[in-house]
Amino acid sequence: TQKRTVSQRARQHSTLKDDGFRHAYVLTSLEQIGQTDIERLPLSCNLGEQTGPFDIIGDVHGCIDELDMLLQKLGYDICPESGYRIIHPDGRQIVFLGDLVDRGPDAPAVLRLVMAAVTSGRGFCVPGNHDAKLLRHLNGHKVSITHGLKETLEQFEVQPTEFKLAVQDFLDPLPSHLILDGGKLVVAHAGIKESYQGRSSGRIRAFCHYGDTNGETDSFGLPVRYNWALDYSGEAMVVYGHTPVQNASWLNKTICIDTGCVFGGKLTALRYPSREVVSVPANKTYYDTPRPFLNS
Repeated sequence: TQKRTVSQRARQHSTLKDDGFRHAYVLTSLEQIGQTDIERLPLSCNLGEQTGPFDIIGDVHGCIDELDMLLQKLGYDICPESGYRIIHPDGRQIVFLGDLVDRGPDAPAVLRLVMAAVTSGRGFCVPGNHDAKLLRHLNGHKVSITHGLKETLEQFEVQPTEFKLAVQDFLDPLPSHLILDGGKLVVAHAGIKESYQGRSSGRIRAFCHYGDTNGETDSFGLPVRYNWALDYSGEAMVVYGHTPVQNASWLNKTICIDTGCVFGGKLTALRYPSREVVSVPANKTYYDTPRPFLNS
């Protein structure tokens, strides 16, 4: 029986990385077990003690001018000369929904602003699929240079090594989603089902990055996405981006605020808890989308 148990544990350990666990420690003796202290810590996604008020910003995609305009419209004081000092007179905090990079004109400037906001304690961020792909590239993994990554890498060529390392250090620990305001508010790049909220695994991270997909592509060569929000019945408000829409609208306590700025649409923020939607128009179309984005 003991031998069978050990064998089962070994098989389970071999699949932990597939489940999304970054670190696994194996104790092989009673002596090791006796010398080990176990401390239960909350997941990094659990920031329920942060109550806001928040300004949640949709997919920026390197559109630094529009981001500056939106933050100013929201009442933030921005001083880029001092390393992006970002302050709101009412103590509001910014939440970025990811896809900071690719397709747009200045991904490094967007990253500098977001990193400054987060490291100063005035902002929070979850990663988008484009950010995750950039991180894989910076970490030395082979990725396809498509969907705007080429533009980002060209912009990175003139950046110092210290900046690239800082971007890696910033993106790597970002949680797949965030639980805020005592669980009343959940943010994730592509959304998140109720059963995934407050949990962590590779499957959940993939959902937060890409949404509900099955590997199929449409006539435009893009992933077929299922509208998970149609079936959402959770208590928490879920704010997300990823799939561009012409105008942000509510569905079952969820709202998508990616309004396609880089495609010539708008850059949008949701003010929480007031639910006010604030947008600025794109200065131009920076990147042609193969699939027109329509109101959902």
